[in-house]
Amino acid sequence: MTVITEELKTRAEQIKNEANVLFKDKKFPAAIEKYTEAIQVNPNVASYYTNRAFCHLKLESYGYAIADSDKALEVDPNFTKANYRRASANMALGDFKAALKDLRVVSKRAPSDKDAKSKFDECAKIVRRIEFEKAIEHDEVRRSVADSIEVDAITVESSYNGPKINEDTKKVDLDFIKGMVNRFKDEKMIHRKYAFMIVLAIREYMLEAPSLIDVKVPSDGKLTVCGDVHGQFYDFINIFETNGYPSEKHAYLFNGDFVDRGSFSVEVILTLFAYKLLYPNQVFLARGNHETDNMNKVYGFEGEVKAKFSDMMFKLFSETFNALPLSHVIENKIFVTHGGLFSRDGVTLDEIRKIDRITQGQPGSDGLMCELLWSDPQPEMGRVPNKRGVGIQFGPDVTKNFLETNGLDMIIRSHEVKEEGYVIEHDGKCVTVFSAPNYCDTVGNKGALINITPDMKLDYVTFSAVPHPSVRPMQYASQFSGLLGM
Repeated sequence: MTVITEELKTRAEQIKNEANVLFKDKKFPAAIEKYTEAIQVNPNVASYYTNRAFCHLKLESYGYAIADSDKALEVDPNFTKANYRRASANMALGDFKAALKDLRVVSKRAPSDKDAKSKFDECAKIVRRIEFEKAIEHDEVRRSVADSIEVDAITVESSYNGPKINEDTKKVDLDFIKGMVNRFKDEKMIHRKYAFMIVLAIREYMLEAPSLIDVKVPSDGKLTVCGDVHGQFYDFINIFETNGYPSEKHAYLFNGDFVDRGSFSVEVILTLFAYKLLYPNQVFLARGNHETDNMNKVYGFEGEVKAKFSDMMFKLFSETFNALPLSHVIENKIFVTHGGLFSRDGVTLDEIRKIDRITQGQPGSDGLMCELLWSDPQPEMGRVPNKRGVGIQFGPDVTKNFLETNGLDMIIRSHEVKEEGYVIEHDGKCVTVFSAPNYCDTVGNKGALINITPDMKLDYVTFSAVPHPSVRPMQYASQFSGLLGM
């Protein structure tokens, strides 16, 4: 270890205390700068690294949080908080086995800590379940859960007073959707029969779609592109109420991360699916990194679906998410995907169109599908590993190469919270749009959307959060909310 004078130690502590104040005020990037300054003055204090790791967790920079935890354990192998931070980051990435190793260390060193023990037990349960499911897959060809659902056999009780889908046509109509949205606003759920009908119909529709969809702007209307809405149903509906509901003349493209974090994810996804059924050529849905099993286990959607419906319903959602398209191209000019670009040049739209997303199912930790869902832009040229720990960060040169390869004008992507709801980067060629204002009820950011007219003009609209019932974010992921800094 580097020998540090008492004067430098004192100076480093002062800087660390300044960083703590910034952290308390939720100024995480500024706090990271200060913790980094403290580390530069005195690199021998493990807590400086874990404090910075906590900031990275708050900013969803899980790769950086793991690196800081590793460094803290180099400085002090017995610094348990570093194991806890690393477990948090790996849990956030869905690497449950790695998280379990650190949680085992934490629970052994603090046997009386009930919170640590409960998180260890919950993580161990997930690992056992994943291993069991893998064993079943090896033993037999898994049957689709959709094949075991007999919707016609489900009885709608006479006491149910919500909206109904016509039993003869089995078609979703506008009156049903309006009734459903109003019921959701009142914190009531639709009957499970109608929920099954909606999700099954979307699954069947999406199974026939390519991985990349071509989109037209209505000739006498507009197309609205929205980013992450993350289960914030009341903010999501506010988009329609202020910007216009989907219609024949008003198309919408929702660019992934419909669910998780917010505790009204079921309401969001059922509304989107219903509108997709009503207006299949005007409503477009792309898969995000949170339309995946590992994320849903951690960030609340799985628990929410099981609480509001059943385990079978969650399995059906999982299969349906696997079938969602990965990208869209608007009028042969604008490429739209949730995360970003690739670890190699030369990727073509035709390559993306042919990705076998349904067979692959979950996106994994590398490859085109993973990078589409997880990658982020950076201001520097070139490519580096992503701060999140999955995918890459890509520079303006990478964006330029991809656009030129495919004869495109620009990229719209989502995946990152932005203070004003959107950011324009890479010489105007890469736009991030994020549509969940006051993300997780704590960030204070605005949401944004992009209206595109037939002449391909882009109008950026920002909006603030609206009130919602007193249900906290990740209500249905309570075991892990503390671990993830919620």
